[in-house]
Amino acid sequence: MINRVVLVGRLTKDPEVRYIQSGTAVVSFTLAVNRQYTNQQGQREADFINCVIWRKPAENFANFTKKGSLVGIDGRLQTRNYENQQGQRVYVTEVIVDNFALLESKSQTEQRNDKGMENNNPFSDQPNQNVDPFSEESTDSIDISDDDLPF
Repeated sequence: MINRVVLVGRLTKDPEVRYIQSGTAVVSFTLAVNRQYTNQQGQREADFINCVIWRKPAENFANFTKKGSLVGIDGRLQTRNYENQQGQRVYVTEVIVDNFALLESKSQTEQRNDKGMENNNPFSDQPNQNVDPFSEESTDSIDISDDDLPF
């Protein structure tokens, strides 16, 4: 059986480490992941996916990320259920994170947060034109010699 989930998205809020009774660290967070296509208004919609990371990776994740951080995660989908205070059965589906990758530098995250969210969609998957030299709108030329090619 295969149960793998790979996501790239932005954190919807600052992660906070909690410790269960055994002293094990756990961080629950929500990742906003853009959908592939735009809606009828031409806007991208996002899915908000609940994720959980455990132990030392949870502490590292909380130390190096904050609201709006662009991260990649690798994990597995898991469901659980419990009975709420009203006696109803509640089902929860979440991604249990095995590995994560920080996909932008701390300075990029801070710079984006300093500009404010009104001018910059935090869930945009469009690269910053000043950072991406390969975009069609970029006026910077790229100088590649034959020596740089691996073949």
